[in-house]
Amino acid sequence: MSSNPIVHWELMGPDGEVMKNFYSSVFDWKFQSPPGFEDYYMTEADDTGVGGAVGQGMEEMPAYAAIYVQVDDIEATLGKIEDQGGKTIVPRTVIPDTVVFGMFHDPAGNLVALVEED
Repeated sequence: MSSNPIVHWELMGPDGEVMKNFYSSVFDWKFQSPPGFEDYYMTEADDTGVGGAVGQGMEEMPAYAAIYVQVDDIEATLGKIEDQGGKTIVPRTVIPDTVVFGMFHDPAGNLVALVEED
């Protein structure tokens, strides 16, 4: 797995504040909201093993859990995923000065995300 490590995770729900309060109370995780992101709260890797976030999901997908796998080329990887029976859910998407990501369902329907290395 060293060439494509898991680098991030998300636990999203219809109310980001509820998600933050739940995981803070249960596991004593500490969260900070990055500038410009409402209802998205990140925790550092030292609290959880791998850095991650909780928050409000997208309108079309209000609740989900996802891991993020680092790849060199999201479009090429999504092509391989489609060839192997997976389905692209979110194509390569750029959030300027933040992240480049994509999301897919594997053949069993699990949601997995991809992120390009900086």
